Amino acid sequence: MTKWAKSLIRLSTFEVETLQKRLAEVVTRRTHAEMKLATLDAEFELECVRAAEDPMLSHSLTAYRRGFQVRRDNAVSELDLIVQEEDGVRDSLGLAFEDLKKFEHVAEMTHLKRVANDKRIENAMLDEVSLRMSRQA
Repeated sequence: MTKWAKSLIRLSTFEVETLQKRLAEVVTRRTHAEMKLATLDAEFELECVRAAEDPMLSHSLTAYRRGFQVRRDNAVSELDLIVQEEDGVRDSLGLAFEDLKKFEHVAEMTHLKRVANDKRIENAMLDEVSLRMSRQA
């Protein structure tokens, strides 16, 4: 394999690994955002149950509901951004894999052509030797 092919493959492999790490980080952030959203929803349900049991808390439920809605909307918009980022990273990772496979394919084809050429030269040399031997005999 030529030096340029090794370098391209090494660079492409590094890019793929970097994108895989970034994807893992984005997926972790998405998971945390989903957990935050689920926690907000569970807290709101708990406050609704408490307000149903205690008439004093039911008066403040409307203010809690407004605050909850603002926090939930923020969490949902954050989650949407993270999902879009994840989609972008996945697309970039797919393209990086395609590039890596192209470079590996070119390197393999170059190697196979070199091997075939070496065999052709060797066969020509063996044919030449056998012709000389048959002429001498």
